[in-house]
Amino acid sequence: MLEALQLEFMRNAVLAGLLAGLACGIIGTFVVVNRIAFISGGIAHAAYGGVGLAFFLGLPVLTGILGFSLAVALIVAVISLKARDRADTIIGVLWALGMALGVILVDLTPGYNVDLMSYLFGSILTVPASDLVLMLVLDLLVLTAVGYFYHDLMVMSYDQEFARVRGVRVNLLHCLLMVMVALAVVMIVRVVGLILVMALMTIAPFIAEKYCLSLAKMMLLSVLLNIGFTWAGLWLSYSCNLTSGASIILVAGACFFISLALEALGVGRRVLRPNI
Repeated sequence: MLEALQLEFMRNAVLAGLLAGLACGIIGTFVVVNRIAFISGGIAHAAYGGVGLAFFLGLPVLTGILGFSLAVALIVAVISLKARDRADTIIGVLWALGMALGVILVDLTPGYNVDLMSYLFGSILTVPASDLVLMLVLDLLVLTAVGYFYHDLMVMSYDQEFARVRGVRVNLLHCLLMVMVALAVVMIVRVVGLILVMALMTIAPFIAEKYCLSLAKMMLLSVLLNIGFTWAGLWLSYSCNLTSGASIILVAGACFFISLALEALGVGRRVLRPNI
């Protein structure tokens, strides 16, 4: 593996894993604590419409995914706030429509797009330097937003009604969280693809939650786990000539079941107690 790092595409892949692990660890923590994995999954899969739109209009694909996923995230945020009793149904419809729109637009685009599958299942070995710059910028945006609103986000994650009583702008923070989920989708689409995006966003925080007593420590452990999953999956992919995105999720999934086994043996089981 060390000799492989002499190759530029391998160095790009390692850096992409680092940047994606950082975003997924932070945002995934809020996804798991707030129990919005389904909502986040709807945003992630609907973002395929952005892939089709980018191909159809001749735009950079990540630009299409970013714009489309942000639009879907804001729609989902409004729906989940205004129509909670029907939110799961409406989000499921948006999920399906987004993917269907992407497929139709790709069908209407002349020519055959050979790298289309990389956006569904990931291709970390093909991440160019330009994508790394975009990922770094998005990471900085996420870190800035979470750092500035950390206390309010923590209170909201613990109890929304209590947060409202304390004057926290819950609706605004909910929309911000949906936007950050959209940014995370853009971050990791090249790493594991839109189909597997939720696994990388939820497995590490799920494991970390069992061993951490604070939200900050949970985020830190989630980041480290995600980076470990990505690099281990990259090594497995390189060594065994396997698909990179699936290899990363295979490693994460194995660790997920190991954590369940440890929990059954009485290891972990800590309760997250936000300091508010």
